[in-house]
Amino acid sequence: MTGPDLEQLLADAVGLAEEAGPIANGYFRRRLDVHDKTRGAGFDPVTVADREVERFLRAELTRRYPGYGILGEEEGRQDADASRCWVVDPIDGTRAFITGMPAWGILLGLTENGTPRLGVMHQPHTGETFSGAPGLGATLRHQGKDVPLETRDGVRIGEAALYCTHPDLFDDAREREAFARVSRAARMTRFGGDCYAYCLLALGQVDLVIEASLEPYDIVPLIPIIEAAGGIVSDGRGGSAASGGFVVAAGSEALHEEALRLLALS
Repeated sequence: MTGPDLEQLLADAVGLAEEAGPIANGYFRRRLDVHDKTRGAGFDPVTVADREVERFLRAELTRRYPGYGILGEEEGRQDADASRCWVVDPIDGTRAFITGMPAWGILLGLTENGTPRLGVMHQPHTGETFSGAPGLGATLRHQGKDVPLETRDGVRIGEAALYCTHPDLFDDAREREAFARVSRAARMTRFGGDCYAYCLLALGQVDLVIEASLEPYDIVPLIPIIEAAGGIVSDGRGGSAASGGFVVAAGSEALHEEALRLLALS
């Protein structure tokens, strides 16, 4: 990268996500008006917290990094042709947010020519910040301490803890059956977690996360954290997950390969 180096950009991203934390936390576990963005089948909630956090981050990113693009969940894409693009999910896990569960987080990532380069997940209620960039490592900051993140290695599928936010993410029968094959083989499957489950994978508490129907802003900020901690993130066929869709995150290469074989989506 030219301009600010990756280390400085990561530090800035951590700082910005943490500055946005009080905005989100001020609405958490409060009575809120919830709007449905689907205007039809399904339920895609948004609140004032989502909009205010994204508005703050966009304003700061635009001021500090003119010429960079921005892709955000609530306000779309700005400067789409820029080689570097900030990716913002102001409240990943809005369903958890509106039901009082602290499994949501503020996501901020950066891509260069479409490749995820750094990522941050800040959970204001617990005071945790997960961050990482390949080559710089991954860290959990909590109560003033920085703890290196490292995925759990040496785990086979029969010993694995598998997470997925909700089975309804798999919108066709083939995907549902593919997930079921992995779930049957794993030691246990848990639902819920949103972005927090991916960060627990980087922390070595979870071994696999498999989901579908994701948007780029759901996964791009999480990819560098997991990769820097020693894990792997791909689509269901082993390619890039940067476009969202079907995503497989694993704590090791061997476990990732086992999961892909069971999914058999290629």
